[in-house]
Amino acid sequence: MAAYPTAREQGRLAPLKFEHAGLRTARLGPMVDWYCAVLHADVAFRNDSIAFISFDEQNHRLAIIARPGTVERPANAAGLDHLAFTYGDLDELAATYIRLKSLGIIPARATDHGSSTSFYYADPDGNQVELKVDSFSTQDEQHDWLRSSKFAENPVGRAIDPESICALN
Repeated sequence: MAAYPTAREQGRLAPLKFEHAGLRTARLGPMVDWYCAVLHADVAFRNDSIAFISFDEQNHRLAIIARPGTVERPANAAGLDHLAFTYGDLDELAATYIRLKSLGIIPARATDHGSSTSFYYADPDGNQVELKVDSFSTQDEQHDWLRSSKFAENPVGRAIDPESICALN
């Protein structure tokens, strides 16, 4: 058992995994196109009111739903802040940054969190998507970082320039 056991390892009946997210939109087409481009995803199903997209073995990781009467969310409204997706290493994150930049999709911000390097993008509805790579090789190291005094001093991290990250790789 790891130093930081899961809820199930502690005897709690927690979910096995996070399955998918559903995003409500008034712009189905642009949202589907954007997420397929950003995540290199495929459309598993689409009609005039919903699309299911995936980039892995799951039948869908995102449902994008266009409900009649959906209105724009005011800036700084409460709700989901961001969705995060992890890449294998900095080379993959840098290659994704370069690919997206060539499509005119650039990060709204980039952050060194200590435990990860993250590029945050805004989708057509203004939702944030974090593309990241972990800085530590084990989950125990990730947990230790989150519980450290150094993390507590700056839990958000520091701004970085994605171009400088890409230049290193």
